[in-house]
Amino acid sequence: MKCDIILAGVGGQGILSIATVLGYAAVESGLYLKQAEVHGMSQRGGDVQSHFRISDKPIYSDLVQKGKADLIISVEPMESLRYLPYLNKDGWLVTNTVPVVNIDNYPDLEAVMAEIKKLPRHIAIDGDKIARDVNNLKGMNMVLAGAASVFIDLDFNLMKKGIECIFAKKGEEIIKANIAALTAGREFSEKNR
Repeated sequence: MKCDIILAGVGGQGILSIATVLGYAAVESGLYLKQAEVHGMSQRGGDVQSHFRISDKPIYSDLVQKGKADLIISVEPMESLRYLPYLNKDGWLVTNTVPVVNIDNYPDLEAVMAEIKKLPRHIAIDGDKIARDVNNLKGMNMVLAGAASVFIDLDFNLMKKGIECIFAKKGEEIIKANIAALTAGREFSEKNR
């Protein structure tokens, strides 16, 4: 088992929470894990990316080579395009369709989505709407984690336990809301892949 993932987005969108949930499930499964620190401006509004690698064999580098990523999880559509050179020919892109227009020359969203739709293996999901639908306004990142989960050989129940662990101090309602977001994202991918 091996899965090399690029996490991409904008600071403040919850990339580290996605990595923590995936990491919890990987460690609890007895897998090896390497994660590069978030690169870029991790304050709210700056572009960020992280390399995340899991395997049943030892991993010697925490960086994913260009052309080797099995999966790109992007919480922002333009950021997904930035990291396409990392995706392997059989890899999947899972991206949110809602932009964070944080620059004056943000490209036309229709043009961005047209490029994404050219990929043979992609899930384009309105994570913000789905998060609202499950009454979790801040849960878009967990929607994306759930949507990506169908492409990662990790026990989905362990991902739920990861949510329980990382959100334990925030209370049962936050835990339930994030599990609902994770589950809704997974259901979307299962129906639309």
